[in-house]
Amino acid sequence: MSKSESQQSRIPEADLEPDEFDRFSRYRKVVMVIVMSWNGLLSPISSTSVLSAIPNVAATYHTSGSVIGLSNALYMVFMALSPCFWGPWCQALGRRRSCLASSVVFLASSIGTALSPNLASFMIFRMLSAFSGTAILVIGPAVIRDLYRPLDRATALAWFYTGTLVGPTIGPLLAGAIVTYTTWRVIFWVQTGISAISLLATYFLLAETMKVVTPRPLEQLPLPKKVTTFLTMTNPWRVIRPFKSPSLVITAVASGSLVWNQYGLLTPIRYVLNPRYNLDTPLQSGLLYLAPGVGYMLGTLGGGRWADYTARKRYKQRGKIFVAEDRLYAAVPFLMVVLPMCMLIYGWSVEKAFGGIAVPIVFMFLQGIAQLFCYPSLNTYCLDVRPEQSAELIAGNFFIRYIFGAVASAAAIPATQAIGVGYFSTISAILLAIGGGGLLTAAYWGLSWRQKISV
Repeated sequence: MSKSESQQSRIPEADLEPDEFDRFSRYRKVVMVIVMSWNGLLSPISSTSVLSAIPNVAATYHTSGSVIGLSNALYMVFMALSPCFWGPWCQALGRRRSCLASSVVFLASSIGTALSPNLASFMIFRMLSAFSGTAILVIGPAVIRDLYRPLDRATALAWFYTGTLVGPTIGPLLAGAIVTYTTWRVIFWVQTGISAISLLATYFLLAETMKVVTPRPLEQLPLPKKVTTFLTMTNPWRVIRPFKSPSLVITAVASGSLVWNQYGLLTPIRYVLNPRYNLDTPLQSGLLYLAPGVGYMLGTLGGGRWADYTARKRYKQRGKIFVAEDRLYAAVPFLMVVLPMCMLIYGWSVEKAFGGIAVPIVFMFLQGIAQLFCYPSLNTYCLDVRPEQSAELIAGNFFIRYIFGAVASAAAIPATQAIGVGYFSTISAILLAIGGGGLLTAAYWGLSWRQKISV
């Protein structure tokens, strides 16, 4: 960690350049956060919308539900790979251009998925959707970093992540209603409509938020030099390189445990809860996704504020010195204690059939709230610790977390069928507790680690 970088993570808020965060009015900032939150629905809602329709899609292509589940795991793999490219592109091309480009590709691939004549084309267009849609999950935090001061970012970021976290629960509910009454292809026509709205909103309402640097990296360069400079700037290795810092690795693994938990919970619902509680239709199982979805919504109201409150409290205790790691303390009790307890009670209540359907619904709801009390701290840390590389750090974090999600998506159905939902939920609880323990060490020693490491 260079001396200037170490100082940057500890400068008093009053020393931050004032004009950087005052370029847009409060109203304009809110509008842009809403646009990015809507855009953030795209890839996550698509990642789970197929879950309620797995048997229907499998029947269309004369294959098994496990194969369609594997296609969703591939979707998650491309969600993991996508930030490695979009993070550097976002820095090189700017936020607005990158957002528009990803929206156009997602719109086209949604149409392709809806029209797919065979399984191969279905999987290809799904992977393209993942690659393009996940760009927003990198661009959105970078936009918020451009707009808000460090001690105010977590609240704005929590509202942005409303879209990304509610999306995975809206998708199966919407898909369940659709496949109950019509064909599964309508799911992707609805997705096409959502992405068209996203493209229009981005074009008309999103300004370029990246601070103007003079000269810009690619301006006033001859074409050959411009191409080589662009390729250097967009090298995916830039996303991985900063993760020599232990605190960044620990934060990414903690984020990964949350995504494992989310997709490990959501993926097998139709296979686990439908037979256990005699649910007959995709719509009925789709309604079960409302429990974590409402939890995410309510968590949004408090999670970001809790993270900002924790950061401000420690900021004052340090004599108005801002240390990025202080924010991580806000997530520790929820990640290390609350979420593991929720998953253990959920899994074993279903496994042993006690408490009726109310018990898993209540604890899916509570774990949804708890997740939203974790994400703002984890995501904002990546923005605060190295502001000049915020997009790359967010991208690297998403790469690791969606690798966890891909494994969970691929393993959830066969694992719950082989060992039961109780033991699978226990595995999730252990991962969450390990992530929480690691996060506590990063919060306590992270600053000293960064000061010792030259990145």
